[in-house]
Amino acid sequence: MRRRTFLQAVPAAALAGRATAPGAPDRTVDTLCEMCFWRCGVRASVEGERITRLEGHPTHPLSQGRLCPRGLGGTGAIYDPDRLLFPQVRVAERGMERFKRVGWDEALDEIAARLRPILEQHGPESICGLVHGQSDSHPIHFLKALGSPNTATPSYTECRGPRDAGFILTYGQEVWSPEITDIRNTRCLTLIGYHLGENMHNSQVQEFAEALRRGAKLIVADPRFSTAAGKADYYLPVRAGTDLALLLAWIHIVLAEDWIDHAFLARYATGLAELREAVRDTTPAWAEAETGIPAAQIAETARVMAEARPAVCVHPGRHASWYGDDVQRTRAIAILNALFGSYGREGGFFLPVSAKIPPYPLPPYPKPRKPSADGKGTKYPFAEKTSAWGLVRATAEQDVYPIKAWIVSAADPFHSTPDPRLVQKAIDRLDLVVVVDVLQGEIAGYADILLPECTYLERYDDLHAPPGRETYVAVRQPVVAPLGESRPNYEIFRDLGLRMGLDAFYPWKTWEDYLDTRLQKAGYSLGQIKRELHIPTGQRTQPLAPDHRFPTPSGKIEIYSAQLAEKGFDPIPRYTRHARPEAGWFRLLNGRSPLHTFSRTINNPALSSIHRENDLWLNPAAARVLGLRHGQRVRLTNQDGATAGPVRLRVTERIHPECVYMVHGFGHRARGMRRARGQGAAVADLFTRFQIDPIMGAAGRNHNFVRVEEA
Repeated sequence: MRRRTFLQAVPAAALAGRATAPGAPDRTVDTLCEMCFWRCGVRASVEGERITRLEGHPTHPLSQGRLCPRGLGGTGAIYDPDRLLFPQVRVAERGMERFKRVGWDEALDEIAARLRPILEQHGPESICGLVHGQSDSHPIHFLKALGSPNTATPSYTECRGPRDAGFILTYGQEVWSPEITDIRNTRCLTLIGYHLGENMHNSQVQEFAEALRRGAKLIVADPRFSTAAGKADYYLPVRAGTDLALLLAWIHIVLAEDWIDHAFLARYATGLAELREAVRDTTPAWAEAETGIPAAQIAETARVMAEARPAVCVHPGRHASWYGDDVQRTRAIAILNALFGSYGREGGFFLPVSAKIPPYPLPPYPKPRKPSADGKGTKYPFAEKTSAWGLVRATAEQDVYPIKAWIVSAADPFHSTPDPRLVQKAIDRLDLVVVVDVLQGEIAGYADILLPECTYLERYDDLHAPPGRETYVAVRQPVVAPLGESRPNYEIFRDLGLRMGLDAFYPWKTWEDYLDTRLQKAGYSLGQIKRELHIPTGQRTQPLAPDHRFPTPSGKIEIYSAQLAEKGFDPIPRYTRHARPEAGWFRLLNGRSPLHTFSRTINNPALSSIHRENDLWLNPAAARVLGLRHGQRVRLTNQDGATAGPVRLRVTERIHPECVYMVHGFGHRARGMRRARGQGAAVADLFTRFQIDPIMGAAGRNHNFVRVEEA
C-alpha cells in the first residue's frame, strides 16, 4: 500500500477514537506517552472532559513533533469500553473470571489482611512483584519497603537483558533505552535481527529515515525480509541461530584485512591479541557453511562497514533473548563496534548524559534477609536485575524458599514469560494473587483481588530524566480525571503501604508534593515543568576524550573479558551450533507490529481496527510440500504438543524456508478483552522450551519448533 493511500485510509481522527475530526479544543495539555517505553512528548486536545486528539509535542526530544501510530491511538486506551473501572474480588475458582465489585477500602483491607500472615510465616521474600511500565516504581517501592528482594520486569530477561550485559562486560555500561546509537549521523547501519521500523521507536525511526535520506548504507541480517530489509543495500538471509557465526566471520575478515581503527584500539581497548587468536578459524568460508550466506558477501559487507568507520553502527538491538548464548552474541556486536572505533564517535555510539534530580528524602530500605529467588548474582553472576521467568520458576518449584504471593502490575506472565504451563503451576502454588491493571487480561482472570489502575492520560508518574544526547527533566501529568473508580499506582500502593505499617516510606501528602519536593531541590518547580513539559538542564554529549576511562575493571574496552574467565565463561565469544528443524518442522520466530506493543494494545479500539489479528509467515516451498495455500486458516503444534491457532496463513518469500514467523501479543482468551478475544494465535502458547543464558539468566525462546497443518 502506498503511503498516500495509507494516510487516506487511516485518518488521525480514527486513531483518536472519533468518527470525525475534532473542532477547536477547549484546552491542550502536554504530557508523556506510555504506549511503549519511549515516553515521547504528547500534546493532548481536550473538549469538555474528553480527549479528542493526541499529537507529538513540537519540542520534546523524543517526539520531535511526531507520534507513532501507537501514540496517536492512545485515546483508544482511555476510552476502551472493556476498561477496569472499579475494584473486584474473586468469587469463583481462579481462572473462571468471576468477580464481585467492592469498594477500595474493602479491597485494600483484604490485601493487607492476607499479606500479614504470609509475612509472619514466610518473610517478605515470599512476596513477589511482576511489574512493567513507568508506574512500576510504586509496587517496587512498596515491596522493597517490606524487605522483599523479588521484583522483576519482563523486559529484562525476556527482552533487553543480554545486550545490556554484553555491553556492560565490554564497555562497563549498557546502551540504555532509548539506545545511545547515533543513527542520524551514521554512514553505515547494520541491523542483526532488529526490526527497526516495525518496533516503531519514534525518534530512532525518524533518525533511521533521515540517515537513509542522506545516503547511509544499510546492512540487514535476518531470516525474515523485514520492513528494514526492504530498504537495505545488503540483505543477508542468515539461517536462524547462526548470527554469532556471521559476527565472528566479520571480526575475522576485519582483522585479517586490517580494517580496524588502530589508534582507537591502542588508546582505549585491551585484549586485541587474544581476539586475533580466538577468531583465527572463523573465516567467511567457515561461516558460509553455518549461515547460508556466501563468503564473498560476508567479506563485502565487512568492507562496507569498515569503509564507513568510525561513523558505523552495528546496532545492539533490543529484544535480544533468543538462544541462551545471547550475551556472547551481543558481546560480539560490542567488539565489532570497538574494532571500527565507533564508540563515543559521531555516527556510532554517543556518550550519554542525564540530569541529576535529587531523590525524595526517605529512610533506607530494610536489607533483605535472603537473596532473590531467581539466582541473580549467584547462579547467574552477571545479572543486573531480577528475572521475571526466574521468579515464576521459583514460585512453581518452591525449591529456593516459599513464595506465597504475587503482586502483578501492568504485566501478564502468560504472554511475557516463557511456558504458560509453568505460569499456571506457579499460580496454583500461591496463597494470594493481586493484579493491578487497566484491562482484564489473562492473568487478571486468576486474581484474588483485581484493582483498576488509571491510564497514563489520567495520572502523574515519577520524574523522567533519561540518558541521551542532552539532559532534560520531564513529567507525565494527567490530561483528564480518572474514569470510574480507577486510581494511579502511587495512590494504590501508598494506601496499601500505610495499612502495612510502612508510614515512614510514604511521608508525602500528595504525589504533587513528592514531585515538587524533588524539583525544588534541583532548582525547578512542578508548576514550571507542567507548563513546559520538559526542562533542558544544560549538559550535552561530548566526544570521547583522550584520557577517557571506561567503567570496566581495567578502565578500557575489554575485548577479552577477565570477568567472564574468572567465572568459567568464554572470555571471547565462541560459536555454538544450535539444532536445526527436522523435515516437516519449522523454527518459530516472533516479532512485533508497528501498530501494537505486544499484548498491551491488542484490545485498543483505535489500533485493533487497523491490525486486528496476526498471521503466520511460511515460505512458498514449504507451503507447496504441505499442500497449504495463502490465506487459509492453519493450526500450529510444537514439539511438546502445545497448540495455537487457528491463524491465517501468509505464504511469502520473505521468510527463511526453515522458519515460520508470527507477531507476538495476539490470541487472547480472556473474556474481559472482548475485542481481542479469539483474534489470531498466541505465540506465547508455543514457548514451552527455552534455553537459559548462564551468564545473566535470560530465557531464549527460539528453540521451539512447530508443525503447520490445515485448521
